[in-house]
Amino acid sequence: MSKISVSDITKVFGPNPKQGLERLNQGYSKDDILADTGNTVGVNRASFDVEEGEIFVIMGLSGSGKSTLIRLVNRLIEPTSGHVYIDDEEITNMNKDELIEARRQKLGMVFQNFGLFPHRTVIGNVAYGLEIQGVEKEEQIEKAKQSIADVGLNGYENSYPSELSGGMQQRVGLARALANDTDILLMDEAFSALDPLIRKDMQDELLRLQKRLGKTVLFITHDLDEALKLGDRIAIMKDGQIVQIGSSEEILENPANDYVSNFVKDVDRSKVLDASQVMRRPEVLTTYKNGPRTAVRKMEEFGASSIFVVDRDERFQGLLTIDDAIRSYKEDIPMEDVLKRDVHTTTPDTALNDLIGIAVDTKYPIVVLSEDNKLLGIISRVSILSGLVLGKEHDEEVTEA
Repeated sequence: MSKISVSDITKVFGPNPKQGLERLNQGYSKDDILADTGNTVGVNRASFDVEEGEIFVIMGLSGSGKSTLIRLVNRLIEPTSGHVYIDDEEITNMNKDELIEARRQKLGMVFQNFGLFPHRTVIGNVAYGLEIQGVEKEEQIEKAKQSIADVGLNGYENSYPSELSGGMQQRVGLARALANDTDILLMDEAFSALDPLIRKDMQDELLRLQKRLGKTVLFITHDLDEALKLGDRIAIMKDGQIVQIGSSEEILENPANDYVSNFVKDVDRSKVLDASQVMRRPEVLTTYKNGPRTAVRKMEEFGASSIFVVDRDERFQGLLTIDDAIRSYKEDIPMEDVLKRDVHTTTPDTALNDLIGIAVDTKYPIVVLSEDNKLLGIISRVSILSGLVLGKEHDEEVTEA
């Protein structure tokens, strides 16, 4: 079951929306409908599903219908036709009281213009949603403080919005949505008004929070780089229609039409690809228990001058060169004492852009580790360069060890 399911949702603005809808169903274009009836098609039969814990990004240029679409999801705008389901409950059929309760319990909203009350302190703003829900005062304060800490604003609880920077104000807006403890966050151009550096910080903050809290996020943006960075999947809109849905890599490698192709042609792939997409499994591994003689034999077999060492659970221990392996054997030195442990390591979700400088300076491949220090793969300079040029179909890398 999807967390959010949108089926053929349509919004026609104007003097006679039903007339516009009829024309739409007859195959008339958006421009023809406007010229003939004076009605504007805001969203044209959009359908998509958002899975639990997913960041689903809807992007498009100004006038594409993306902001209208997110407001149709929580019925801030009433749809002309179609259906929206949250946790298998149909939002589009709810009465006013049911809708208010669904919004309070399930849907948190973060706006572009922050939407803060200037006369309330940070903690007063963050606790507002809990206050109107009738939550006890002590619980309001406790939850608000936790959300403020989550977004990195400890110490600013008693400050007023006018005393905060734009980025800090947006953190307050995010904290307010988190304090309500809804499963779903609807974010409409939430970072668009911020300076580029602050915007990047907020993007990183959202990814960090998402990793820990696992919210379902529907995120609206006009910025392709932002969409590619944040989205588990992306829906691209044009003239009220969704023209393609896919992962960053799917959209970059297989654009659905010329419109999408033109959109993505100048994308910096280093900001989109991450370590997991260019790493490869090392051909040779060894463990302490195998000893230096086995390590030397494996290196000779594969024509390598070094080998990666893991423990029995495949947790990374270090890198052993051929010279150090021979010295370990001849001088009876424990293998763990001659390992090189200053090898650069990274996580699988690190952007390739952040690894280019390291790859240039390091003598050995970069090691990709899981959270529990297990060796997932390695990245050489060749891996990065071929990944940037060819994407998933990069050439077979060679270990520069």
